[in-house]
Amino acid sequence: MPSDILPVGKLPMDFLHNLLERFGGQDERLIVGPRVGEDAAVLDMGDRYLVVKSDPITFATDDIGWYVVHVNANDLAMMGATPRWLLVTLLLPEGRTDRPLVEGIFNQTSRACESLGITLVGGHTEITYGLERPIAVGVLLGEVDKGGLVRSSNVQPGDHLILSKGIAIEGTAVLAQELGAQLTALVGEDVVARGLRFLHEPGISVLADVQALRQVGTPHAMHDPTEGGLATGLWELAWASDKKIVIDREAVPVFPETQAICDALHLDPMGLLASGALLAAVPPDLSAAMVRALDLQGIPACVIGRAEEGPASVLVETAAGLEPLPTFERDELAHLFEA
Repeated sequence: MPSDILPVGKLPMDFLHNLLERFGGQDERLIVGPRVGEDAAVLDMGDRYLVVKSDPITFATDDIGWYVVHVNANDLAMMGATPRWLLVTLLLPEGRTDRPLVEGIFNQTSRACESLGITLVGGHTEITYGLERPIAVGVLLGEVDKGGLVRSSNVQPGDHLILSKGIAIEGTAVLAQELGAQLTALVGEDVVARGLRFLHEPGISVLADVQALRQVGTPHAMHDPTEGGLATGLWELAWASDKKIVIDREAVPVFPETQAICDALHLDPMGLLASGALLAAVPPDLSAAMVRALDLQGIPACVIGRAEEGPASVLVETAAGLEPLPTFERDELAHLFEA
């Protein structure tokens, strides 16, 4: 690939940062604008904040309507907001779209909205030239009291980093779905069948995780690690807050199904789609109580690291000392599918 052609996946963080610095909008009511590491935009509506997020679903073909609701709702939850209103732009492939496909996506979207108390208020649907699979782009709006806003940029020195569930939940589900036959031959039918259920169990929604934390107190910062996996999520959190994050790699929970599938495909779970895990920076005196609160809700969680004064960096504790956490210029899933 020519050096000036960007690969599939997120833009490099420094390139995106420069773009947002140059072209990001300014408005007196814009409280949180476009920034690397922040999960949504925040607008001042007088007595409360309006929180707005847009996110596409490009990999998953089955259950795409379910995905588009939950991945957008996760990002609003990271800001402390309650998701309320959803618009969806649905682009469907020419020559491959029938009525049952469209009705199925609408049904998935409706069920997911109903499960979270979200109202589908509009959007756009069309059959589009040049697509190989459906693409859904969600725009979700929610509300938060002014005192309840949480920002990725608010990580404090000394904070403990809590991770809920485990990493690469979404990536495991997508791989089991898209490469089921190949993976069955490599890891067995039972592992693939369990991976397929990851969409719903343990699930890609983190709204219950956030609610459990907030029963104890307000996290200083929360982030939803998605494309590029936990590794990219940690770097985005460090970048947004200009803090040094130190993690214990051995403390990061990886599901056996995830590890088996990643080993078979020569992927690193640290760089694989990670929706379903909540990454939270919390005061150290609250971290144990917050982990217990999650556990009481049946949500496993643990402390995987800490935050220190910057500059922005992510380091791993090793026997030889602190070493930089490897970065992923693109998600392991994108790397695999491109290959």
